[in-house]
Amino acid sequence: MAQDTDRASFINPVIQKFVENIEKTLASSSFILSSNIQKHFGPAGETVYIKGNLVFIDSSVLEIAIFASERHATLDIDKYRFHYMNNAGNMLFRYDNALHYPEIETHPHHKHTPDKIISAEPAVLQNILNEISSIIIEQ
Repeated sequence: MAQDTDRASFINPVIQKFVENIEKTLASSSFILSSNIQKHFGPAGETVYIKGNLVFIDSSVLEIAIFASERHATLDIDKYRFHYMNNAGNMLFRYDNALHYPEIETHPHHKHTPDKIISAEPAVLQNILNEISSIIIEQ
């Protein structure tokens, strides 16, 4: 995984812990075949944009995009998108918090499936990896 080493000593501790937790979560999955995750830190180290993709043992792919910031010693995940595709590139699901679909009970958080848009709690990477693992096991 790439690291912005020039700014490593200037990263806000809340942001640093968030990034470390993501790295640990990814490292703990035995279903991930390869990863290409990039981290871009804001000028003061108080924001991070994480993007990239994970390839799983069945050649399915999860594209990740997370923009997070530290505000008043807490982490805010301002925007996220987790787009999961099978090995043919067809979407199986996508979690995001784009501001469309205001009629969804959990707005702005929602899940796209091939057939519909449904309510979803704010996405958590570990839960998404668990969902993907279940899909792979069921195949």
